[in-house]
Amino acid sequence: MIKDWLTYFLYSALWSFVRALPERSAYSLFSSLAKFSYKRNGKRVQRLRRNYSQVRPDASKAELEDLVLSGLRSGMRYWCDTFRISDWNREKILSSAKSINDSFLFEPVASKRGVIVAVPHAGNWDHAGAVFCAQGLKVISVAEHLKPDRLFRRFLKHRESIGLRILDLDAGVMGELRSFLNQGELVALVADRDLSKSGIDVNFFGARARMPAGPAILALETGADLVTVFVSYAEDGIVIDCAPPIKVDKGADRKAEIARVTQVMANRFEDAIKADPTSWHMQQRIFIDSDFVERE
Repeated sequence: MIKDWLTYFLYSALWSFVRALPERSAYSLFSSLAKFSYKRNGKRVQRLRRNYSQVRPDASKAELEDLVLSGLRSGMRYWCDTFRISDWNREKILSSAKSINDSFLFEPVASKRGVIVAVPHAGNWDHAGAVFCAQGLKVISVAEHLKPDRLFRRFLKHRESIGLRILDLDAGVMGELRSFLNQGELVALVADRDLSKSGIDVNFFGARARMPAGPAILALETGADLVTVFVSYAEDGIVIDCAPPIKVDKGADRKAEIARVTQVMANRFEDAIKADPTSWHMQQRIFIDSDFVERE
């Protein structure tokens, strides 16, 4: 209980402090935190280094370290955005984002087919969601239940304040997601990591990784479009790059089609990350390497 209370207090205090800072000072602080984290070289930094070494196996040691520091800056920028975005007005949310091919999202919603948006841990996906909410779309997503519960509830309230509808992943959400898609809504899922037994093995940067089956399953069961989106950081905001829908064959063998569609999703993520690796600030295990332990 004391640890949970302390965690909540620290996050809340930092949240209030960062919102009160001038913009330049806030982002400068988080850039400094990235440098501090890099020098400490903790487990998350080491994991980011391993991930980037898989993405760029030809990189020299100096090049790899530059990637790691830049990736940490992207991760810290995500957190600074997260703490401050609820204070942004509609104009700032929209003016700090550029969308490419967003008709792949608007058209299936307008046609009532619904659309599943699969994104990797890149850029700021909450900001991207807020962009589409500001343009009249309903954006539904899921979040893993954090501890302490008070902190999880605060993050839910924060995301709702920017227009997102967030479902608790631990509560079992597939039925609700199907319902939203059948109503023609947009469901956004962070989809580059699922180390549980239900995850799908994929070839990712020439190695074995595991990604969630959910996007492919929902596309098969609802007929909604499945679109991959890569959110990258630019100097003055984010770029939201939407790819064409992945073709899904409802007549194919279900298990094989889920695996195939998930691999296509992984291929698209790989291509986008190759073009801009440091916007992908994945500081957790994603590759199934020698010390991997199976999760339930």
